[in-house]
Amino acid sequence: MSQPRVVVLDYGFGNVRSAVRALERVGAQVELTADKTAAQEADGLVVPGVGAFAAVMAGLREVGGGQVVDRRLAGGRPVLGICVGMQIMFAEGVEHGVRADGLGEWPGTVDRLQAPVVPHMGWATVEAPAGTVLFEGIGDERFYFVHSYAARSFPLTDAAPDDPRLVPPLVTWAEHGERFVAAVENGPLAATQFHPEKSGEAGAQLLRNWVGTLR
Repeated sequence: MSQPRVVVLDYGFGNVRSAVRALERVGAQVELTADKTAAQEADGLVVPGVGAFAAVMAGLREVGGGQVVDRRLAGGRPVLGICVGMQIMFAEGVEHGVRADGLGEWPGTVDRLQAPVVPHMGWATVEAPAGTVLFEGIGDERFYFVHSYAARSFPLTDAAPDDPRLVPPLVTWAEHGERFVAAVENGPLAATQFHPEKSGEAGAQLLRNWVGTLR
């Protein structure tokens, strides 16, 4: 069986080398590039992200990354966002009172965690939903987080879909001072607030589960 081809989008923001190595270890053929054609045609696209929401969005726009994500999702082609690469999938981010538009794949706002200690840095458990693919076999494990901002609600799960054929997103939660969205599985779009590439064997298994959906 041939290896799934995965592009890690290289747009200047993200722990890209460790993500590439982690994906290679779980059986993917990985290319690190900002080339839109390669990103569009790969079996899977990973959008990493580290830093400020607005800066990450600016970097993504410079390489046409938003258009690539939109086109892939419109065609049902898998995308995985990591850390700020997950946050920018929401409608907007608010940092230091400044609002910035996200990609708008999901409604909702990313803002500062209300917790005694910020940033949230270290290992934490998650609350994964029934039917999860990403967390199959690892729902009780811990994952590595480094962030000060998060989505603290997920509006798409608050109302039943108008079309009964539509499957609502699967949302995984974690807690640091308050509950926040730790991961989302929404058709071809999946994302994690934590860093699977830094989360030991549990993170490797999550990436293995995602790569398995590309075969």
